[in-house]
Amino acid sequence: MESAASSRPRTGRPRVVTLVDLLSAHGGAEQLALGISTHLSPEHFESILCVSRWPPTHPLAKRDTSWRLAFEQLEAAGVRFLPLRRRYKVDIAAWVRLLRFLRRERVDVLHAHKFGSNVWGTIIGRLARVPVVLAHEHTWSFEGQPLRRLLDRELVARGADRFIAVSREDRRRMIEIERIDPQDTLFIPNGVPAPLPAGDKDVRAELGIAPDVPLLGVVGLLRPQKAHHVLLHAAAKLAPDWPALQILIIGDGPEREKLERLSAELGVQEIVRFIGLRTDVPDVLHALDIAVCCSDFEGSPLSVLEYMGASLPVVATEVGGLPDLIEPGVNGLLIPPGDPAALAVALDQLLRDPEGARAMGAHSKQRRDQEFDIDVIVGRLESLYSELLEQHGRPVSGA
Repeated sequence: MESAASSRPRTGRPRVVTLVDLLSAHGGAEQLALGISTHLSPEHFESILCVSRWPPTHPLAKRDTSWRLAFEQLEAAGVRFLPLRRRYKVDIAAWVRLLRFLRRERVDVLHAHKFGSNVWGTIIGRLARVPVVLAHEHTWSFEGQPLRRLLDRELVARGADRFIAVSREDRRRMIEIERIDPQDTLFIPNGVPAPLPAGDKDVRAELGIAPDVPLLGVVGLLRPQKAHHVLLHAAAKLAPDWPALQILIIGDGPEREKLERLSAELGVQEIVRFIGLRTDVPDVLHALDIAVCCSDFEGSPLSVLEYMGASLPVVATEVGGLPDLIEPGVNGLLIPPGDPAALAVALDQLLRDPEGARAMGAHSKQRRDQEFDIDVIVGRLESLYSELLEQHGRPVSGA
């Protein structure tokens, strides 16, 4: 993959640097940053993806080989790649590399994602005199973290041209709790590419699950925020009435061993299957009847958008941006967080009405296509870039 280390002559198109910590086809912020950088109009913008922690040093990141897929997408879209080789939080040398690059390349837009990159991106962007600096928060979860709230309000919100929230609830909290000026904030939901078609692989046959067996699933990193334990307790409540039920937990993470032990303690190890990271997620989703998101907090989870793209009804917790995605009774059901009984009731309702569940799945697909496709979201961002660049006397030709 070509690095953006050397300077290039200007093309006449504004140069946009998308800044994120990691390169991955997993993780909401990482997926969205990759999607933005690869879907910006090449006629109107020159796109560069900057990854601060590359090559990866965290053990879990090393196991995530989805970066190969990410590189393929960058190459196919002709996006330049800028690694910063950041090894720890305050790695001044890495941020100096970015500062020099921004100045040398005369970058027009710096669009940062997640708290750390938002802070450093705002500082470095202003030092480099980048005309437009944007910060993008993906999950507002700063209760009990006064320093982060202070930096959000006094540094990021004041220094960036706009502070983007991925859900209406996140924007409300930024305004009411962090006391950020509403004019500095903007709600733009997440978006995902059109789902890849399922292949010829029969995931049910691979796992020994009959076609008529009810099959539920959840995709995501196994970390505390995702509250997979709630699903395990709900499985224990469902088991007596649904002895054939199967549940797939797709993903890996630091909570896996703990969750596997809990599964055994609850006696649901024959119902719940931990199948790890998969490269064939479209095939796995095609095999499911119902998808679940039982997180304690969320921004606008891409996994739920992927469920919707796969025509699945979704049972999700009523937190963060999930009410922006799920309309109860139309394309899924919403439940309180941390409530296994409520989750079991909602899943039982859909299991007993398979035709209604399929109708909800069809509505899910329709909403994703119309409102949350990556091209729809990138179109909104392109309009924002163009508007802000126009204010700085740098109009985007033809945009």
